[in-house]
Amino acid sequence: MPSKTVWIATNRLTLNVVVSVTMNLTQRPVAQRGGASNLPRPPPPPLNSVFNIIPVHDLLTDHPSLRYPEVRAAAAALRTVGDLPKHQFMRWEPEMDLLDWLRLLFGFQLDNARNQREHLVLHLANSQMRLEPPPAIVDALDAGVLRRFRRKLLHNYTAWCSFLGLKSNVLLSRRRDPTDLRRELLYVSLYLLVWGEAGNLRFTPECLCYIYHFMAKELNHVIDEHIDPDTGRPYMPTVSGELGFLKSVIMPIYNTIKVEVDSSRNGKAPHSAWRNYDDINEYFWSRRCLKRLGWPLNFECNFFGTTPKEKRVGKTGFVEQRSFWNVYKSFDRLWVMLILFFQAAVIVAWEGTTYPWQALERRDVQVKMLTVFITWSALRLLQSVLDAGTQYSLVTRETTWLGVRMTLKSMVAITWTVLFSVFYGMIWIEKGSRPIWSDAANQRIYTFLKVVLFFLIPELLALVLFVVPWLRNVIEESDWRIVYMLMWWFHNRIFVGRGVRQALVDNVKYTVFWVAVLASKFSFSYFVQIKPLVAPTKALLNLKSIPSKWHEFFSNTNRVAVVLLWLPVVLVYFMDLQIWYSIFSAFYGAAIGLFSHLGEIRNVTQLRLRFQFFASAMQFNLMPEEKLLSQQATLLKKLRDAIHRLKLRYGLGQPFNKIESSQVDATRFALIWNEIMITFREEDIISDRELELLKLPPNCWNIRVIRWPCSLLCNELLLAVSQAKELENESDQSLWLKICKNEYRRCAVFEAYDSVKYLFPKVLKAEKEEHFIMINIFKVIDSYIQMGKLTEAFKMSRLPQIHAKVSEFVQLLIQPERDMNKAVNLLQALYELFVREFPKAKKTIIQLREEGLARRSSTADEGLIFENAVKFPDAGDAIFTEQLRRLHTILTSRDSMHNVPLNLEARRRIAFFTNSLFMNIPRAPYVEKMMAFSVLTPYYDEEVLYSKEALRKENEDGITTLFYLQKIYEDEWKNFMERMHREGLKDEEAIWTEKARDLRLWVSHRGQTLSRTVRGMMYYYRGLKMLAFLDSASEMDVRQGSEHGSTNQNSSLNGLPSNGPSSLQTNLRPTGSSVSMLFKGHEYGSALMKFSYVVACQIYGRHKADKNPRADEILYLMQHNEALRVAYVDEVSLGREGTEYYSVLVKYDQQLQSEVEIYRIRLPGPLKLGEGKPENQNHAIIFTRGDAVQTIDMNQDNYFEEALKMRNLLEEFNMSYGIKKPTILGVRENIFTGSVSSLAWFMSAQETSFVTLGQRVLANPLKVRMHYGHPDVFDRFWFLGRGGVSKASRVINISEDIFAGFNCTLRGGNVTHHEYIQVGKGRDVGLNQISMFEAKIASGNGEQVLSRDVYRLGHRLDFFRMLSVFYTTIGFYFNSMVIVLMVYAFLWGRLYMALSGIEHGIKHAAMNNATNNKALGAVLNQQFAIQVGIFTALPMVVENSLEHGFLPAVWDFLTMQLQLASLFYTFSLGTRTHFFGRTILHGGAKYRATGRGFVVAHKSFAENYRLYARSHFVKGIELGVILIVYAAHSPLARDTFLYIVMTISSWFLVVSWIMSPFVFNPSGFDWLKTVYDFEDFINWIWYPGGPFKKAEYSWETWWYEEQDHLRTTGIWGKLLEIILNLRFFFFQYGIVYQLGITGENNSIAVYLLSWIVMVVLVAIYIIIAYAQDKYATKEHLYYRLVQLLVIVVTVLVLFLLLEFAHLKFLDLLSSFLAFVPTGWGMISIAQVLRPFLQTTKVWETVVSLARLYDLLFGVIVMAPMAMLSWLPGFQSMQTRILFNEAFSRGLQISRIVSGKKSV
Repeated sequence: MPSKTVWIATNRLTLNVVVSVTMNLTQRPVAQRGGASNLPRPPPPPLNSVFNIIPVHDLLTDHPSLRYPEVRAAAAALRTVGDLPKHQFMRWEPEMDLLDWLRLLFGFQLDNARNQREHLVLHLANSQMRLEPPPAIVDALDAGVLRRFRRKLLHNYTAWCSFLGLKSNVLLSRRRDPTDLRRELLYVSLYLLVWGEAGNLRFTPECLCYIYHFMAKELNHVIDEHIDPDTGRPYMPTVSGELGFLKSVIMPIYNTIKVEVDSSRNGKAPHSAWRNYDDINEYFWSRRCLKRLGWPLNFECNFFGTTPKEKRVGKTGFVEQRSFWNVYKSFDRLWVMLILFFQAAVIVAWEGTTYPWQALERRDVQVKMLTVFITWSALRLLQSVLDAGTQYSLVTRETTWLGVRMTLKSMVAITWTVLFSVFYGMIWIEKGSRPIWSDAANQRIYTFLKVVLFFLIPELLALVLFVVPWLRNVIEESDWRIVYMLMWWFHNRIFVGRGVRQALVDNVKYTVFWVAVLASKFSFSYFVQIKPLVAPTKALLNLKSIPSKWHEFFSNTNRVAVVLLWLPVVLVYFMDLQIWYSIFSAFYGAAIGLFSHLGEIRNVTQLRLRFQFFASAMQFNLMPEEKLLSQQATLLKKLRDAIHRLKLRYGLGQPFNKIESSQVDATRFALIWNEIMITFREEDIISDRELELLKLPPNCWNIRVIRWPCSLLCNELLLAVSQAKELENESDQSLWLKICKNEYRRCAVFEAYDSVKYLFPKVLKAEKEEHFIMINIFKVIDSYIQMGKLTEAFKMSRLPQIHAKVSEFVQLLIQPERDMNKAVNLLQALYELFVREFPKAKKTIIQLREEGLARRSSTADEGLIFENAVKFPDAGDAIFTEQLRRLHTILTSRDSMHNVPLNLEARRRIAFFTNSLFMNIPRAPYVEKMMAFSVLTPYYDEEVLYSKEALRKENEDGITTLFYLQKIYEDEWKNFMERMHREGLKDEEAIWTEKARDLRLWVSHRGQTLSRTVRGMMYYYRGLKMLAFLDSASEMDVRQGSEHGSTNQNSSLNGLPSNGPSSLQTNLRPTGSSVSMLFKGHEYGSALMKFSYVVACQIYGRHKADKNPRADEILYLMQHNEALRVAYVDEVSLGREGTEYYSVLVKYDQQLQSEVEIYRIRLPGPLKLGEGKPENQNHAIIFTRGDAVQTIDMNQDNYFEEALKMRNLLEEFNMSYGIKKPTILGVRENIFTGSVSSLAWFMSAQETSFVTLGQRVLANPLKVRMHYGHPDVFDRFWFLGRGGVSKASRVINISEDIFAGFNCTLRGGNVTHHEYIQVGKGRDVGLNQISMFEAKIASGNGEQVLSRDVYRLGHRLDFFRMLSVFYTTIGFYFNSMVIVLMVYAFLWGRLYMALSGIEHGIKHAAMNNATNNKALGAVLNQQFAIQVGIFTALPMVVENSLEHGFLPAVWDFLTMQLQLASLFYTFSLGTRTHFFGRTILHGGAKYRATGRGFVVAHKSFAENYRLYARSHFVKGIELGVILIVYAAHSPLARDTFLYIVMTISSWFLVVSWIMSPFVFNPSGFDWLKTVYDFEDFINWIWYPGGPFKKAEYSWETWWYEEQDHLRTTGIWGKLLEIILNLRFFFFQYGIVYQLGITGENNSIAVYLLSWIVMVVLVAIYIIIAYAQDKYATKEHLYYRLVQLLVIVVTVLVLFLLLEFAHLKFLDLLSSFLAFVPTGWGMISIAQVLRPFLQTTKVWETVVSLARLYDLLFGVIVMAPMAMLSWLPGFQSMQTRILFNEAFSRGLQISRIVSGKKSV
């Protein structure tokens, strides 16, 4: 039988003979729609005729995918049922296969089997198609393909069996017996069926392993025809019958999870109180599951939810406890390093030497340094206590050894601590008071060091294993009992986190990186942070008798001052490794980017210089290479490819300098390039004219060179003419060499000459003599060119005149109204120029006639020459007219077209795509040999298409969304209208009727909508169809296609068939021809087999039932995208019997013109048990296909040119990165929302640096890149058996996507990052949206701190990768919080020193204030640098420098500062800190729907207050009060400059936290809106609350909601909250002693008396409030009387105090600053104690006072805003800061005009 290669070649030849390409991609007729719309619709198809991608049920149907023998081979293999036993209960049909047999045997669902049948056939066929060399028998399934797939699919099961010491139930012959093929198919099919029906249990991969283990065992019994010992009959599986598997296996475990989730009180219960998905899964990590659960499942087992909670299995593997100690517990090695170095640095610095090594020479210092071991052992004790204190509930009878280990660890740590302390004390006892160290004392030191050696043995062993990583992997992955016993002391034995070490080279790379970072950090910390503080510390400690300004509870307050001096420095010391990481990663990332050749082509100008090499690069990278059967990917081949890339990149070698149009490669390049430009036009980012200038036209008019885009040839012909004129005395060769120095000039000369040579005879009548004269003229010129004597024979100085006349003639032909007389005159003038003036040698009329250059006879009848010979071409010939326009452009363009295209996004995309093809990118395989892949998008209820009403709806300023977009995307709107006019729009007002759908699409494609995402993802399908054509077409086809396309009269600006919503529908060939239909079938089959797109529209069924417009919009998307599938959950109500839930897949059937249901698989219960998004992904993932799956969020986009590189990217899965192949391919993102507003730009810039430079460094060299919700590509089958592409446990996995990365790393996966391909991504664009998004992310990171994944990463990775994980995940948020805490520590410390009198004492003691303050200088500078965005600014500037150039990057940075970016970044710092800290302390993390609309609306003050009051405003006011009090009472504040230097960063923080929501609020400084906002705020404050009132309307409801986290927090959370709130009482304590009324009395009685004042103030408020409630309504006079009495008494008391008690007026203001914080502190503590107070009368007073405080805070926050609103000019300035110039101008105009906006 012929080989597969011969078979494919034969088929290709047949197809190529039949399928000749008759039209170029750029000249195609528009496909006619609706031809069959009036025909009656056929009835719905029967169930077995509906299929998803390939009709596996009917192999004889005419479907393009069935033409592949591999598909038939895979399907035939499944039909080999043969002699498998068929029991009586099986309803067996002859056409059934192995999957049907398994379905009937075990009770799987019919549609599950149908789904997995197609899944399996498609995968096996695709895998066999990729075989190199192809198998000898193409019609049979290759055993190697199946074997490799089985090993990959069941790898996790095999590892699980090994881990538990079980024998695998996959029983296959080691001799590769051919009869094993069916058995192997059964094992694979069984696993897929279990996985496909598992529902939520897919999140518990080892649970599935358990189920599969026993089902495979039963399968073996059935296959081997065992006899059941109980019945004596053939063995029957324990699970069978209709829905048997679902009801008997899946539902019981599902219900257990559901019971646990229900007990979590919607995630508000502590994590330790209920089992999540991980706990359920980890139950199967020990052999107890085999004993307890058994098979069939023992429902009496305490694993199940039917067991009472007190007897039920508790947490498994890990207990998530809510505490800040988790940061230490998970990353203890980091904190040990920092604490030990800090201790050592202080010891050395205390000696006061210039350099540390000078101090270390002293024996005293050396001995003091030994104390670090005491500290180290104490830290080990702390770690063991934390482990025991948080994980004690894991200890049961079955896990006794875990309890033993915890106890022993604590005891050993105590022993080491005591031992070190004793031996250290003995050293100093031996030394005594002697000045020198005796031998005995030295001997004690040696004894101590021996003890240290024993202590360090585990660390030395870890060091050895770090240096030899493969040894560590072998030890960890081995399942020998002896190895487990040796490792028992160090780690719990768990299934994940084993063998996660990297290759030695990678190890060295990230080690060098971190050694450099740590060396810089520790050097800086020692010399700049620690050493400068030593002198002031000593001075403070030596300072005696400082007069105290208040009552001292303790003596020697100097020590308190020293602690306060050191506290901010210590906090910065612990935090600033984050800064050093940011600095090094920025520059390291830039270096990697440089070596990756990023940013080499930054703009169109640079593209122009390398465009001819770009054509070769596209051919090299995007077109598959012809492989010989024996060729292997050898080192020689890789070297050859590398050399080839080098030549392409730098234009080396003659073959790469010029690509002539006769080459097929150049034609292929033109086809691809033109298609890219066509998609640009469809997206309206270029105009029709720009399309003409950018595309490469087909080969026509006998032009001998490649026809580069006009934008590259502009001005070149004029320069060539000028050169020829100036060098008229040069030889032909010399002149031509000078012209040929520029490739585009050479091509412009050739094209212009060949075009004119073709054109002039064309416009002359063929039967006229002038036609032959014109031909002879060019023959003469050609002859002189051939002889190299053109300059000798002709006057080059006449060329400009000839050029001018030719240009004028071409211009005449382009005109709609052509003037015949003018044409004749121009031809006559040109003729005269040629025969009279151009030649150097004059010729007589006789000579001209002899040479055929003049008419034979000149009679009066014929008239003058050319008078009756001109014949204008058909005006309707669009192709001819287009070529004329191109010729005219080449002839007349005088300026270079560097601004083509004009649109910045188009320029960016062209530059990136061009640059990417010069990067190191894998070679592309043929489409049929590429890896198949799917795209999965979870969708809930977001926008699909914007409605007309949404476009017309005006905000308060009268701005509509459409008007906003018209100004933001002004050029794209013009292009859109141009396209609409071309498609038949006559009146612009008709856009709302005739073209309403197009308008809605245009707007939707500029927002973050599902339609935009679908359009982008469907570019994969469109690209694959085109690439499939180019792969299969022969050289003759491509060449003929270009030539024939050039002469087709039906031209259009259309692209490949885009079944998307675009109105530009096209085809590769003329629509309707049989050739076209045959070709379309071929590309359709190839593309669908390699790509599928599933959108998980969870509530699509509910949308349809509710007649929601979104259902119709989703249907519209399916209708126009044939590769799109929609998966949704259908809820079927059964009345009293409850509700059944189904996972349903639907598509749009183009033949039936309706939606059809493909699969319906019943779920065990409601979909959502955990977090919604991962559950949505999980239910739809069974419908994905291929080797890979790309996870795309609903706010993402894709580009056609990037889709062409997907098959290159998928080849990365076959390459090794280190010791492993990738399991996740990281993909670069482009943030497309940056142009919407300045805020969007800030967010975009921040995000861009993270998704490019940040991810680049994480992948290489750090090897800790995870999955951050990016468009990463997953190895689908690797993740299929390991829990899926996300985690879904309620609350703990709120940042679901990053846990997929954690899971991947812990299970030994490898994540890479690739920057030659990009996907678009939208980000939030309004401050409130951004804040809610950052709150969600910060809360998610807070939950990650508690998670088992982070704990295991912190303990299982080596030291340096652990550092990378910390500082790139939770460490960023933790250190952001430390920054804010440092500001608090610094300000509270300064306030303490000012109010206590220490600052005053220091000043009077003539201490060196400069030294004292210099000690804090470095801290303040670091704090401010971080505060204004060092985490984002430096990487952003470096990345922009790399990709756009240094000067543009600096300019962008300066522009951002002018637009107040630092204000935004500082505000974001507060958001992250608040939500991260609160989540760790109290919980309360939740999904926050940010909304992804266009933000042009003004947000009310009340809305902003609700959102930011607790996170920013209250904290900002607190810091402001501290600064004011400090300024009033500090002697240092009198030095204005010093005060400013010390507090400027703090004031900046205060201003940003209070003012940012209004600075970045549209119309935030409009005076009228400010007035309305204040009224609205007052109404909201005083609106009566109630159980049914929403927080938007009632302050009281909002106030209670803000306390929700205090109701669910634990006792430690409440206690810490109370302790933190005690700080507000300090104001009162410190300030009352500063009042003049105290007479400098330091007695404690003063403070106690101040509380009497506080009580009196509260009593006065209660009296007034009581009087208001009782008398204000009915007896108003009494109420006024009470008010009068209170006022009179208060004024009288104040008068007496002013007059007789030395009370000053300023003391009243100070008292206000003292008592107001105390009141707030009391309210805050009362909120914590709410369970005890709410039932008492006190609570009403608390609520009333809290309302008053929020009113006060609101007034304080609004005061600066009102002032700025009142001042003129601020509103326009703010608009200019917020939006771009076009929109700002439009907004100003809209306010002048009546508000009516035209379309």
